Amino acid sequence: MSVVKSKTVKSAAEAASTVRDSVEQGFLAGTEAATRTYEQAAAMTKEQFEKASVTLFKSYEELSQLGKENIDAFVKSGTIVAKGFEDMGKIWMAFTQRSLESSVETAKAAIACKTIREVVDLQSDFARQSFDSMVAEGTKIGEISVKVANEAIQPLQGRVNVVVEKILKPLAA
Repeated sequence: MSVVKSKTVKSAAEAASTVRDSVEQGFLAGTEAATRTYEQAAAMTKEQFEKASVTLFKSYEELSQLGKENIDAFVKSGTIVAKGFEDMGKIWMAFTQRSLESSVETAKAAIACKTIREVVDLQSDFARQSFDSMVAEGTKIGEISVKVANEAIQPLQGRVNVVVEKILKPLAA
């Protein structure tokens, strides 16, 4: 019986060794597969991160450039408005000076009048001329205002068009 027992012990040891070798090989194969999968996942993650970074920085640069161009358009528009107000101010000051000079001349002429009728006629002519001058200057100021508004809106309108195109471009794609 000792021969059978010795063979059984030997078979059990060989079986245990075979099982151990199989477990070790399975463990090594699993470890290698997990390492390869991890390396592939890490490489893919790195690649995606690099792509996202490039896109993010490109988008940031585009956004920064867009903001700069928008500010430039506002400055240009503001400059146009300021110049328009300056021109209107000059026109208004010239009108005011002419009106004051006309008033002084009319007052001097009124002092020289000999009858009430002459004063009334002089005053009527002065009122009519003042009204006509006021309407003419108001029309001139109105025309300049419209011109300035149209010129000032052009840079802003151009920027609105660019921004809308940039917003709608990704949506259309």
